[in-house]
Amino acid sequence: MFNNILEIFMKKILSIVLFGLVSSMAYSADKLTLQLQWVTQAQFAGYYVALDKGYYNDENLNVTIKPGAPDISPPQVLAGGGADVMLNWMPSALAAREKGVPVVNIAQPFKSSGLMLTCWKDTGIRNPADFRGKTIGVWFFGNEYPFLSWMSQEGIPTNGGANGVKVLRQGFNVDPLIQRQADCISTMTYNEYHQVLDAGISENELVTFKYEDQGVATLEDGIYVLENRLKDPSFKDKMVRFVRASMKGWKYAERNPDEAAEIVLDNDATGAQTEKHQKRMMGEIAKLTAGSNGELDPKDYERTVSTLLAGGSDPVISKKPTGAWTHEITDLALK
Repeated sequence: MFNNILEIFMKKILSIVLFGLVSSMAYSADKLTLQLQWVTQAQFAGYYVALDKGYYNDENLNVTIKPGAPDISPPQVLAGGGADVMLNWMPSALAAREKGVPVVNIAQPFKSSGLMLTCWKDTGIRNPADFRGKTIGVWFFGNEYPFLSWMSQEGIPTNGGANGVKVLRQGFNVDPLIQRQADCISTMTYNEYHQVLDAGISENELVTFKYEDQGVATLEDGIYVLENRLKDPSFKDKMVRFVRASMKGWKYAERNPDEAAEIVLDNDATGAQTEKHQKRMMGEIAKLTAGSNGELDPKDYERTVSTLLAGGSDPVISKKPTGAWTHEITDLALK
């Protein structure tokens, strides 16, 4: 009888100790905040998968993912201390760096660009020269730089007039095209282009210009931190663990696109996304992350820099950046 009571008592003590250890481990997990480039959608599936599958937990990370919006500039959020790490298009990041925000690319999950312009065919637009005199919707807060660089290389002014283009600040919907407020709008292969088609417009009514095909594609959705924070060994260690878990999430998402889309939907607090759209988006996103293990390809970086510098009298950046990227995180995360 006494032995049974003692055994029960010891089991309770052991349970309390184990619970305390688990709670302590959970409590001590390193906190990290990620600022997204845009709203919650399959464009960021790898991070939500890593969160859902416990890949961040496995790396002892407590990750908070902050959605973006048309009026949110990730470099500003990062500089203001609102996040530890951000996702950003490289043109925006390099422009911010030249202006004094010392952001550094530590990983590049996206290998290809999905950016393009979608135009009404009946406007007579057949090639970039036909943009003159037209109204074009462009995303801002850093997303405008690829377009401005492209127009500068074409010698097309962006201040309106018969010889230039009128730039319309575009929100996150496709209304400017559908309502004929713009002749062309910015779209992504995985998102807004399909929104246009879902609105009842046929592909035969449209003309598209992929930045990849125009030779002005730049790197998108890279992972960036502030340069001075990399001097802290503990922060570097967190970034190594974050990149490792994130890339594990991305590769799982590539292999399981439908499940990844469902995970994104579960994390969409707005309820604005649909299953059909997110699954379709994830299928297209997988094409852009394919071929990347997370390590930045220096050739892709140099191509982006060359595009941004080749802007005639008004380039996006005025000189070749130094120290804008590093392999020290991916070298450790991917070994």
